[in-house]
Amino acid sequence: MTFSLVARCPDTGMFGLAISSSSPAVAARCSFARAGVGAVASQNVTDPSLGPLALDLMEQGLSAPQAVEEVKKHGNFIEYRQVLAVDSQGRTAIHSGANSLGIWTQAQGENVASGGNLLDNDGVPQAIVDGFLASSGHIGDRLIAAMQAALAAGGEAGPVHSAGMKIVDKVSWPVADLRCDWTEDCPIENIATAWDIYKPQLDAYIQRAIDPREAPSYGVPGDE
Repeated sequence: MTFSLVARCPDTGMFGLAISSSSPAVAARCSFARAGVGAVASQNVTDPSLGPLALDLMEQGLSAPQAVEEVKKHGNFIEYRQVLAVDSQGRTAIHSGANSLGIWTQAQGENVASGGNLLDNDGVPQAIVDGFLASSGHIGDRLIAAMQAALAAGGEAGPVHSAGMKIVDKVSWPVADLRCDWTEDCPIENIATAWDIYKPQLDAYIQRAIDPREAPSYGVPGDE
């Protein structure tokens, strides 16, 4: 009931993740990223503890493939889980348990990995990877392009209702964390619209946190 990708920008070192599902609030349970370390998606029959575990292992020096192997050893009911990871060198790894739901498959490329379950067809993750690799610009733009490629390739077997996109870069918090927790419309297009609004303000929000004295005005009534 989910399709996603984890990715790294080789030019900036940013990590990002985008995800969509027929279930509500998928990004709240399944998306994890840490600046300088990597990005992880934990999905299918979801165990949210696996995302922080994989990031901790990569922060300790394990590669994405090594971290996913350790997750497989220590995670509970791992045969029900899908875990995707990318590390600081752009290495990727995916575990898809034998009890993943419906049509499930996965695809990988340099700096990007994608997986899904209850898919319309088994070509969706490869379409996501191809969409990311064929795109350019900010990692947020590329994540949106990849998810739109997923929709064009068939997406989930049924309608999706939630989506999210998370980006990390240098600071300890996500520099973008956009979510649509439920809609009867297309949640991916809702996230794309939110990104169009947020992207021009992203650097200003970082500056306000680091040193508000140098921050631009808020541009709202009452802000002098």
